[in-house]
Amino acid sequence: MKKITCGLLIGLLLHSFVNAQQVPITDSSKTLNEVVITAFEQNRAISCGTIVKVITNTGADRYNKTSLVHAFNSIAGARMEERSPGSYRINIRGSSLRSPFGVRNVKVYWNDIPVTDAGGNTYFNQFAFNNFSTVEMFKGPAGSMYGAGTGGLLLMHSFNNAWQPAVNVEYVTGSYGLQNIFASVGFGEMNRRNQVTYNHTESDGYRSHTKTKRDNVSFTSQFKMSDKQQLTGSILYNNLFYETPGGLTKTEFLANPKQARPAAGAFPSADGAKAAIYQKNFTAGINHRYSFFNGFTNTTTVFGTFAQIQNPTFRNYERRNEPGFGGRTSFIYEKKIKETKLQLIAGAELQQGFFNTQVSKNKNGNADTLQTNDDIEYFTGSIFLQGDVSIKENWIITAGASINKSKVDFQRLNNYPVLHQGRTYKNEISPRLALQKRFKKGNAVFASISRGFSPPTISELLPSTGNISTFLQAEEGINYELGGKVSLLNGKLRLEATGFYFKLNNALVSRKDSNNADYFVNAGNTKQKGIELSADYSTEFVKCVLLDNIHVKSAYTYSDFRYGDFEKGKTDFSGKRLPSVPEHTIALSADVQFKKGIYLTSNFYYATKMFLDDANTVAADGYRILGCRAGWKPAVKSKLIMNVYAGIDNLLNETYSLGNDINAAGGRYYNAAPKRNFYAGISFQLNYAQKK
Repeated sequence: MKKITCGLLIGLLLHSFVNAQQVPITDSSKTLNEVVITAFEQNRAISCGTIVKVITNTGADRYNKTSLVHAFNSIAGARMEERSPGSYRINIRGSSLRSPFGVRNVKVYWNDIPVTDAGGNTYFNQFAFNNFSTVEMFKGPAGSMYGAGTGGLLLMHSFNNAWQPAVNVEYVTGSYGLQNIFASVGFGEMNRRNQVTYNHTESDGYRSHTKTKRDNVSFTSQFKMSDKQQLTGSILYNNLFYETPGGLTKTEFLANPKQARPAAGAFPSADGAKAAIYQKNFTAGINHRYSFFNGFTNTTTVFGTFAQIQNPTFRNYERRNEPGFGGRTSFIYEKKIKETKLQLIAGAELQQGFFNTQVSKNKNGNADTLQTNDDIEYFTGSIFLQGDVSIKENWIITAGASINKSKVDFQRLNNYPVLHQGRTYKNEISPRLALQKRFKKGNAVFASISRGFSPPTISELLPSTGNISTFLQAEEGINYELGGKVSLLNGKLRLEATGFYFKLNNALVSRKDSNNADYFVNAGNTKQKGIELSADYSTEFVKCVLLDNIHVKSAYTYSDFRYGDFEKGKTDFSGKRLPSVPEHTIALSADVQFKKGIYLTSNFYYATKMFLDDANTVAADGYRILGCRAGWKPAVKSKLIMNVYAGIDNLLNETYSLGNDINAAGGRYYNAAPKRNFYAGISFQLNYAQKK
């Protein structure tokens, strides 16, 4: 069955290449490879010496919309994992060494608001598909403008140039009790546009004890006050609950991957402990853009965030309240001298968090005896400067740098006298230098060198062991990158290639104690080498009575990530492969659009085996995931668009783990992903124009 299905997929891809003709198309339902991006204030397809990928929310029309996993994994160099429904990890040219759970060391912004808090943690699971129109993904250290970090950058935007007043409603149902509702209303006009969104998701989950439920609402308003001023306000509220089934041993995983973690020794089962996450998030911010005069602009954002977390586990019961606030400002000066364009950017970003974390014993899913009570203050600040020179739009030179500082202070309130512990992390400079050469027809080559700096997050300084770890050092490293892109067949075929080498010193690595509690150590250095290849092909069939267009994408990632010098006690891990990183991944997708509104999509993802411990003694098997979807978009009325569809995920019925627990105690590495499952949905979009 696997060979037949893979053969059909390959045949489809080859058929599209052999029979393709006419001119390339523009389709907002695709994950775009070349669009105008905003990262680093560059507004180019290649930004600051690398290729920035853009994911659109309508790109979800080839996937099940319960998560962004499939969309992220279609990009070379990116990997998103789902330990259980609602629990995500994002790795951009990296590993899960720092992220036993959650998103760390990847800086995330939503409408210019830093969603990554002062403590370095990002609750990415607070977002639904209709909270954004595009997500820009930058790979590698982005410290020259976006503060401390070595793991990449995500910029999420609610509005794009294709926005129009409309009402959207979509309902999705599927296996394991899936119920998904999306609704949004856009009103106003381009100079005064507003967007309200709502999402409700619930599911019983594939595994036992994996129920999830989420309600999400957002409001974004953008008002162009004059030719000089623009004001954008954004509000996001999220209420999320999901059960956490826990990791399985290989024996348990193979015997029954649907089971939750059973009781073991003195520890209850996941169900007995009522292990779960109760999470509420609130984010609000205002962005003001003002043009002092032609070529000189300031953009300033002020924001506030609040997260409330309750987390009963088989070990304890954790409660966290995490308010934070901050601001970001940048001054941009642009000047054209004959055929040379000059851009200078200077700015700063500051964040302050006042967190409280209480850990108690867990008694049947309720907080019992208090164990620790910590007040945590975390400050992070960055000052940045960047210059950009474009000569005849052919040669582009970019140079930037930032100075970053982080300060953390702990007060353990349940001990008397109150214990104070603190640490200040600061680096001298985080520079970035990039060179680009553009040719005709959009072809280009580029090279860059950058230094990254990333202090420990709150979750690493105060891990689940409860021991405050201010002895941890900040990561820092240098990244070298070389690549290019070429357009062939009259622009119908686009090829991209990037190679990089990143040496990271004081790499932070997760460990598990005998009770399976997480803690972290600095692991000497790592040497991360990789190659990323992408191909994108689109064509129209103008004279064909059956086919309208075909779009084919492919992405290949080679990752040779190893420890450099790393000894832990009497064990030497030097030269071992970094756990959680497959050496090879391949992502393929093919979209076929017929004349009468019928469409077919397919996507395929392959990952080789990956090691699960630092010693490389245990490895998870490789896996192949195939999905497909068929739909119909009938022409109902000129302003009404309807979409009826049905799809299958994991068509090959693979048994695999999509979010392994690295260096897990007792061999509990595996978190099983759903086997073959189905979904179906219907959506309506009514476009309308406001009366003047």
